Amino acid sequence: MTITTISSREFNEGVSEAKRATSNGPVFITDRGRPAHVMMTFGDYQRLNKQRRNIADALATPEDADFEFKPPRVAIETRPADFS
Repeated sequence: MTITTISSREFNEGVSEAKRATSNGPVFITDRGRPAHVMMTFGDYQRLNKQRRNIADALATPEDADFEFKPPRVAIETRPADFS
């Protein structure tokens, strides 16, 4: 994978070249020398986005998991607030 870095001005003058460069990897577009945007192919975006999972998906176990999980019961007691 090759990372290409171009300025905003170069991007505005050569959008087609920037689009072609995404076939080799992401294109970083800078504003005043600082990275401001990233351009990539839609396929790369889908692969990147697919890796993200929400907390429920991350904690879910497969249906064929062969272990039991029984967390201990917790007793939480309340007490009056102390405003002194």
